[in-house]
Amino acid sequence: MLINLWNSLKSIIGSDMSATMVETPPPELITTIEWGMMDKSKFFPLYSLSGFTVRCALYPLTLIKTQIQVQRKKDAYKGVYDAISKIYANEGVSGLYRGFWLSNFQIISGVFYITTYEGVRHELGKHEINPRLKSFIAGGCASLVGQTVIVPFDVLSQHLMVLGLVKGSAENSMNPKLNPLGLDLEQPMSKIALAKEVAARVYRLHGVLGYYRGYTASLAAYVPNSALWWALYTAYQDELFKISPSWVSHLFIQCVAGTLGGFTTTILTNPLDIVRARLQVEGVGTMKQVFKELWREEGFTGLYAKGLSARLVQSACFSFSIILGYESIKRVSLSDEYRTRVRW
Repeated sequence: MLINLWNSLKSIIGSDMSATMVETPPPELITTIEWGMMDKSKFFPLYSLSGFTVRCALYPLTLIKTQIQVQRKKDAYKGVYDAISKIYANEGVSGLYRGFWLSNFQIISGVFYITTYEGVRHELGKHEINPRLKSFIAGGCASLVGQTVIVPFDVLSQHLMVLGLVKGSAENSMNPKLNPLGLDLEQPMSKIALAKEVAARVYRLHGVLGYYRGYTASLAAYVPNSALWWALYTAYQDELFKISPSWVSHLFIQCVAGTLGGFTTTILTNPLDIVRARLQVEGVGTMKQVFKELWREEGFTGLYAKGLSARLVQSACFSFSIILGYESIKRVSLSDEYRTRVRW
């Protein structure tokens, strides 16, 4: 009788255990780490450090892209390699980092940018909204806030970037127009002194609004760029997750998705970026006038493809590096309760 009772208990316990094993699937993996899943005290310092590292490594590409975009025709450089060779030959490594320290104020705007992006996504997540649309709206809002903070520093750093073009111009070159502040480039001056002189002259010539020269063009260039990039990043990521084998690193998939998003966005928005750069450096005219001037001087190539190769290289490198840093930092900052559900 005791034996029968023991066998009955074993069968009941065994059936419960097997039922539990069948009915309790493993927790679903998280592919998108949301704002509420992270420890912000870890996230913000690491994000700022990552932004500085990426900017430090890739700043020469930003400088070359800007110089190629604002030069008249191919007055100074024929392409990316030619630009690197000439700048290095004339000014050394420091020439490739002209305006670097001033541009690093973008780290501050970057904190505002990513906080806005994640915050808007968090709020939109409370409603039934498509993830791609959510990323599109959040990316646009983030750029609006980020550009409002960074445009004054962008204006000053771009004046410093293109001074190398003026310095190396031939006498009959059209590129001296890129020194609208009338700086004396023959006078020896430290980088800090030069930056102060640029800021002072912008104020004397244009007042406070001079620091926001090209602000509308920046919004027109960067808001759709940011919105499209985040939406495409989300779209490419979702599709790549569907077709990739289970053993492939999630982080690698996200880096590839970011790079593809950067390529696509750059091709779609390059004309707006050219106009923005011209307006901020030369400080004259409107977006419409600059469009017409580019078309008259250089036709379709000048309006659409000028500096495109440089910008594609820059975009691919930045997109891959930024996503690598951003998604890694999100994983490091993840709260303990979610760690087992996120794959590297």
